[in-house]
Amino acid sequence: MVTIKILIYDEVQIRINSSEKMKHIVVLTGAGISAESGIKTFRDSDGLWEGHDIMEVASPVGWENNMKKVLEFYNLRRQQLLKVNPNPAHYDLVKLEEKFRVSIITQNIDDLHERAGSKKVIHLHGELLKVRSTFDEDLIMDWKKDLNMGDFCEYKHQLRPHVVWFGEAVPMFSKATELTEQADILIIIGTSMQVYPAAALVDFVKKGTPIYFIDPNPSINSSPNLTIIKEKASIGVPKLVNLLMD
Repeated sequence: MVTIKILIYDEVQIRINSSEKMKHIVVLTGAGISAESGIKTFRDSDGLWEGHDIMEVASPVGWENNMKKVLEFYNLRRQQLLKVNPNPAHYDLVKLEEKFRVSIITQNIDDLHERAGSKKVIHLHGELLKVRSTFDEDLIMDWKKDLNMGDFCEYKHQLRPHVVWFGEAVPMFSKATELTEQADILIIIGTSMQVYPAAALVDFVKKGTPIYFIDPNPSINSSPNLTIIKEKASIGVPKLVNLLMD
């Protein structure tokens, strides 16, 4: 039960909910946390994603050149996603919500954070289980089956994956920076911190904010208030969660 205190000041009742006093943890996750669930990535493969030049399957030019190829590529990704499950790192992040206000900003297009139970997740790069109209980018719908040529929106225009491709704007970045500015603690998990604009989020934290970086090969070596946990997500996240929950 949430305790609510009532203060009397100048004959005005001010209700203070104890949850408002919770520290706000912002978590930035990348490919490393999903890789442990079996999601294949191109993080360490020289720009090739399972033999594909990433620009052929994840760019507006690639889409215009060969829509069928792009759709087939994401159909395989979608089929794979529906066969895997969240891993311990996803579930341990949910535990933080018992004591903290938690916002997850993920670069991943899977739904593993949500399936694990995280309540507030922002997808910087879109969502694989959604599609959108090529006529109206705000016309977005859930989609768990294959997406094929001839699958149209209500305006008779082809649907495309709801994924941010290279060269496209990142609509959720503004919201992500707003949350990062509010963070009392920033946790970075399984990301190379080389992909922009996501990598720039670390610059938006308030001065003095504790930063924890969990990754086997952390790319940030020194920064004020930085703690590095040089482990993969499934090992490093439980360690940090136990530390923060104590």
